[in-house]
Amino acid sequence: MDMFFSLSKIFWFIFDPGNILVFVLSFVSVMLWLGKRTLVKWSMLVVILFVLVVSIFPIGGKLLFVLENRFPRVDKVPENIKGIIVLGGVVNQFLSADRGVVSVGSSVERVIYFCKLAKEYPDIKLVFTGGSGNLFDQSLRETEFVSPLMSQLGLDPSRVIFESKSRNTWENAVYSKNIINPSADELWLLITSAFHVPRSVGAFRKAGWNVMAYPVDYNTLSNLRYQLGFNFRSGINSLAFGIHEWIGLTAYWLTGRSSEFFPSR
Repeated sequence: MDMFFSLSKIFWFIFDPGNILVFVLSFVSVMLWLGKRTLVKWSMLVVILFVLVVSIFPIGGKLLFVLENRFPRVDKVPENIKGIIVLGGVVNQFLSADRGVVSVGSSVERVIYFCKLAKEYPDIKLVFTGGSGNLFDQSLRETEFVSPLMSQLGLDPSRVIFESKSRNTWENAVYSKNIINPSADELWLLITSAFHVPRSVGAFRKAGWNVMAYPVDYNTLSNLRYQLGFNFRSGINSLAFGIHEWIGLTAYWLTGRSSEFFPSR
């Protein structure tokens, strides 16, 4: 697990679209100083085309759309659920520790719906799984800072079982299972961001959980309506999210961390 986690972080640092753009521009600068003008011209043409395509066309949005619509939204929770699992990635523990207040990101919907369902089902088991995904600093764990957020949302943290060692989705599944030891006939709700659901479900099924996906935190419209625009920042962000998740699906499948390449309901 240690090697996979480290390699995944290093791989994404190299192949993140934004970082690739920086690498190419750095290369172009060096070539310009070396007088390789022909190479510089062609490289800049590629960069300009990339920026225009990402700015105008919703490529990243389409990648996310396919992921977010793989599992349907849950309108009614089955009465026989044994418990609810919510994946971390909600609180920035380093910023929270530094500023002295709970700092959340866009994935906060995971905890919002977790708390909502916990109130509706007061007798079921509750699990929050999330440690630190930082490659170089494991000193602070997300579980240490999410409890105050739950309290603010009306949920007593003493009801929740916290798993704090996991650093990625596969470890979320494995380490939580080691704590809970669920039986095959127990149905659990799995709450995470909609684009992250396929990989999460694949990992949890592979680890031996019987889970029903509860997608939240959507980024795309349900009917694939897109308007052409010009926003490179939005385009590069959605492209990075989309590529990251598709690479993650592929890596999990190839390394046996997912039950199938593109899990479905």
